[in-house]
Amino acid sequence: MGQARAYLLASLAAFYLITLVTPQVTAYITDELETMWGSSRVVDDSIALSLNRGMTSAFRSKKTYLFGRIDIDIKLVPGNSAGTVTTFYTMTEGSWNFHNEIDIEFLGNSSGNPYTMHTNLYARGKGSREKGYRLPFDPTQDFHTYSIIWSQQSIQILADNKLLRHIRNKEGTGGAPYPNFQPMRVYCTIWDADDWATQGGRVKTDWSLAPFTAYFRNFKATSCSPNQGSKMCGQELDDTQKQQVQDVDANNKIYDYCADPKRRIGSTEECKSQ
Repeated sequence: MGQARAYLLASLAAFYLITLVTPQVTAYITDELETMWGSSRVVDDSIALSLNRGMTSAFRSKKTYLFGRIDIDIKLVPGNSAGTVTTFYTMTEGSWNFHNEIDIEFLGNSSGNPYTMHTNLYARGKGSREKGYRLPFDPTQDFHTYSIIWSQQSIQILADNKLLRHIRNKEGTGGAPYPNFQPMRVYCTIWDADDWATQGGRVKTDWSLAPFTAYFRNFKATSCSPNQGSKMCGQELDDTQKQQVQDVDANNKIYDYCADPKRRIGSTEECKSQ
């Protein structure tokens, strides 16, 4: 859904340049983060992002990173959050045609339904590498830690330090492009996507329930040098991690672009041993 978010960022850029509804906060949690627009506020040790009709919210990292581990705790919108999307992702700056992006998107739901965690990768402007998962816990009742580990060898996406998705760099063996050279900034947003987010857009946002608020805390970014070989920086998976991915694929995965030939890019090597 990178193109939809690109439209969102572009449409709000003029508003951002004219005025910020919420002033910049000075608490320690924003030492490495800066609010961008919308209803963003510090609550205790967290940043709260709220969504109202016509008004999204966002913050981003002050720094860019070329390889590293990014961790953040998120508590998602409870109750009927249909049509809303809460995001945690990294993205390059510059031309959209050549941009890189590692996505984690949480698709809202009507009351009682589990959240969907949607993941995707763009490299040099090419995406459609989507996988979706049902979270094995209620992400609205407490904070859970979500992580992106990005190295030259692979990308790992984790929840509570459990590996959900592993993307190997197979560009050199006929796979799709891989984000190797451009640094990325971290973004977190909440926005309205009721044209597609919940049951393909069949369930719309109930604005009588607004504002919809998600909370973020404990942001941590640790750089990894290109040649660093530590486990944190994406070395080969150990047996526990391999089993984690197998279990998640069997029990929690609900969509896989590798099984969808209309959306798959790259050669068949792209989807082997991910």
